[in-house]
Amino acid sequence: MQSSNRAGLTGFLLSAFLIVGLTGLFAIYAIPIPFQRALNKQALLDEATQAANAPDAAVRLAALRSKLGDMADAVLGGPGTPQERIAQVRAATLAEMDAEVDQISLRLRWLVVIVTISAAGFGAALLGLSGKRTE
Repeated sequence: MQSSNRAGLTGFLLSAFLIVGLTGLFAIYAIPIPFQRALNKQALLDEATQAANAPDAAVRLAALRSKLGDMADAVLGGPGTPQERIAQVRAATLAEMDAEVDQISLRLRWLVVIVTISAAGFGAALLGLSGKRTE
């Protein structure tokens, strides 16, 4: 095998492994995001449940308003008991996590497809360039 051909093949292999590695790196950071958000919200809802079961529930729940963020209105107001409202918000949080997981999974699948096609094109270009040098 000639040295220019070997360099082209080596470059192709390196680029193939680097592209696969970068795709995996993106996946590692993207996949746990919905789960982490859901865990944080569930911890806040656990805290709200403890506050709702305390004798001074109204005061304790009001003190949690800033920590609850976008869930505060649903937990602190509306029909039903505080425990029922917390259970509804908990169910909505899990449904939101499922939807986010589906969205991220779809995006990661597209990422793998696009990166694979791009890597194939790049590899073909590298092999084409190394083939032209030897002729």
